[in-house]
This record gives sequence, C-alpha cells and structure tokens, in this order.
Amino acid sequence: MNIRIHSVRFDADKKLQTFIENKLKKLNKFFGDIVSAEVFLRLEKTQDSKNKIAEIKLEIPGNDLFVKKQSKTFEQATDSAVNAIRRQLQKHKEKIRAL
Repeated sequence: MNIRIHSVRFDADKKLQTFIENKLKKLNKFFGDIVSAEVFLRLEKTQDSKNKIAEIKLEIPGNDLFVKKQSKTFEQATDSAVNAIRRQLQKHKEKIRAL
C-alpha cells in the first residue's frame, strides 16, 4: 500500500508520520487489496480546542473510501478516522461477498 501524508500549513514531525503509517498498515488485515492511502492533516483556525482534522482517502479496486474526523490532537483524530474507515472497509467487504 502506498501511503502519502500531507500536512496543510504546518510540518508534521516524524513521530506523527510513523504513527499514521502504522495505523494505516493495520488496515491490510481487514482488506488486502488497498491500493493507496492519502492522509490530509489540517489545523483549523478556531478557538475550539478540537481544531485538529485528519482526513483519510483510501483507494480500493472499484471504489474510494473517505473519512474526516476532528479532535484535540492529530493522534486522536487519526485514530478515530482509521476506526471509521475500518468499518467502511468491513461493510464493503461484506457487500462484495454477497455478490
């Protein structure tokens, strides 16, 4: 799986990038045909403490899956985004089996 991480208007440190890559690599257990993953990390300019946004776009044969989550830290946002996309992958896999 090809993983691309984009940090918008800031530089993500190596620790955060490694954390994201490790989380995304675990998705191969649920669906082995993942072509690529694209992650966008954004910092929203609000007074709210939950201003970190993680967006994940997963390219799989026949479809693209997308999820966007917002939280206090990029790690929390990424964690909830990966969990959401994992559920989407499982639903997609069940749909394929039903055909």
